[in-house]
Amino acid sequence: MLNRLTASLDFQGQALTLRSERQRLLASNIANADTPGYIARDLDFASALKQATGASNSAATLAAPAAGHIAAASGARAEPNLLYSSASQTNLDRNSVDMDRERAAFADNSVKYEATLRFINGNVRTMLDAIKGQ
Repeated sequence: MLNRLTASLDFQGQALTLRSERQRLLASNIANADTPGYIARDLDFASALKQATGASNSAATLAAPAAGHIAAASGARAEPNLLYSSASQTNLDRNSVDMDRERAAFADNSVKYEATLRFINGNVRTMLDAIKGQ
């Protein structure tokens, strides 16, 4: 029983961490909307969550760069499953940030982050109620 509760909290914790990372990426895209040559980045949430929870190979593959990816500098944070966004309209400055798409993704991710947080809070409250015997 305890293993199921721990596994559920671990899964939701990983999801919360990845949602936070995706929010950081989307905010960076929005902040660089006017930067010439900036290419918007996003996170493949589903595959990153599978890797983080061990649903695919192992947690070690999360930090392993794929062929063709630029290796991270020493001390830099590993950024798995980052994708490049293609420009929806051609721009003279070659910036691929589509503000409508980024705002929609930011709002969607915010709602999902909040839902994950509420789910974790609900699990903790349920466990506390079970411990108290109410």
